[in-house]
Amino acid sequence: MATLELKNLHAEVADDDEVETILNGVNLEVHSGEIHALMGPNGSGKSTTAKVIAGHPAYEVTEGEVLIHLEEGDFGEDFKIPEDKRTWNLLELEPNERAALGVFLGFQYPAEIEGVTMSNFLRTAVNAKFEGRKELFEDEESEEPERTESEDTGFDTSPMEGDVEEGEIDVAEFQQLLSEKMEMLDMDEKFARRYLNAGFSGGEKKQNEVLQAALLEPSIAVLDEIDSGLDIDRLQDVSKGINALRDEQGTGILQITHYQRILDYVEPDHVHVMLDGQIAKSGDASLAEKLEDKGYDWIREDVYQTA
Repeated sequence: MATLELKNLHAEVADDDEVETILNGVNLEVHSGEIHALMGPNGSGKSTTAKVIAGHPAYEVTEGEVLIHLEEGDFGEDFKIPEDKRTWNLLELEPNERAALGVFLGFQYPAEIEGVTMSNFLRTAVNAKFEGRKELFEDEESEEPERTESEDTGFDTSPMEGDVEEGEIDVAEFQQLLSEKMEMLDMDEKFARRYLNAGFSGGEKKQNEVLQAALLEPSIAVLDEIDSGLDIDRLQDVSKGINALRDEQGTGILQITHYQRILDYVEPDHVHVMLDGQIAKSGDASLAEKLEDKGYDWIREDVYQTA
């Protein structure tokens, strides 16, 4: 079981030479197989928390740690995790390395990429995960391979090029895996032949984010307002996918949301309320229901009275 741990996390962002502090000491633990809802008003720091976990370059962490704790078997029975490499500080790693260690970020506004099919993109991402994981866990004394020009630019080959057998998973194996995951999520396989998010509705884009998580099989998936802009049918489809990530794959979910409605379909084990860059209150699913009735002001009043 993997654990994502945020310890006294402080972060700021520079905008036009003015520094604005966004996070003011966030403490949080998310374990594999759990669903956590992170709620709060606009500007409270929810999306910043997600981006800091993933390694967004616009934010500077000034204090604290973001740790991933791993256990033997987290990457499958055949992958051995040495005892001295079972805890990593994600702040010391690049975004792709964080992904290789089992951290996934589902975007609020997924990008559209014309000319790259979903299938091609997803296979490239899956193989990149395996390659990155090998590099992180390989023997430090082993001879480092000579870097090529393409590696210096951040990728080995274009996703549109290369041998069909190249990578940990070849095309035939990937197509089988993709079919299994799309069946698990009850998705039409025609999606895989379309260009990445190009011409997709908002709901289709969010379903695609869940599909990416299903294929990458992260230990912890951070979903940033994946419910925003969804009608009731798409909300149910996306929620079914999130539940499948937890129930079928054991993924831990950090679900960032403004609204309680998605929690009618994705029941959280824990609910956290963020105010002014800190987690002000935590509780079970009933806390989200209370927020729906009373808003956030009562929590702010309660926190300030206690202080």
